[in-house]
Amino acid sequence: MTEKDKPTALDLPMVDPLPEATQKYFDICMEKLGMVPNVLKANAFDIDKLNAFTGMYNDLMLADSGLSKLEREMIAVVVSSINKCFYCLTAHGAAVRQLSGDPVLGEMLVMNFRVADLDARQRAMLEFAEKVTISSHKVEEDDRQALREVGFSDRDIWDIANVTGFFNMSNRVASATDMRPNDAYHAQAR
Repeated sequence: MTEKDKPTALDLPMVDPLPEATQKYFDICMEKLGMVPNVLKANAFDIDKLNAFTGMYNDLMLADSGLSKLEREMIAVVVSSINKCFYCLTAHGAAVRQLSGDPVLGEMLVMNFRVADLDARQRAMLEFAEKVTISSHKVEEDDRQALREVGFSDRDIWDIANVTGFFNMSNRVASATDMRPNDAYHAQAR
């Protein structure tokens, strides 16, 4: 394992052997992604914590929603940009590049989402995620109404808030533990 492939500076050992269901999940990651993301390895010191993390992630990012997978990944990148989370910027920037087919979009979202060619819906969504990240206590009904006016339902607003909150939490853990992205993310969808 190279230095960049180390999941965390804390070096908590993965449970060994992994439970059958966890090993199967990691095998699926290898099959679909060509790697086991370091965030999963980092959480594998405690299978209950890993299961809680993956359960929430899979529900927020992959389950049915009025938000597309790309929109959810865009939120992840903008939140991670504000928080300067190297791990999530790298991993979710790669996902934006892949889902959008546009390598420039991912870079724009990392640096400043306002320079990207976004439609009114995407811009409102990312402005809301930014406000929740920087000053959630200042979110008011007018902020939610602005989302409704560009076509988001109240359920969609719930999803935007939850994806934003999840990445704020994940960014803080990744940064606090010096979690590093897998090397493979850097070259994906370029």
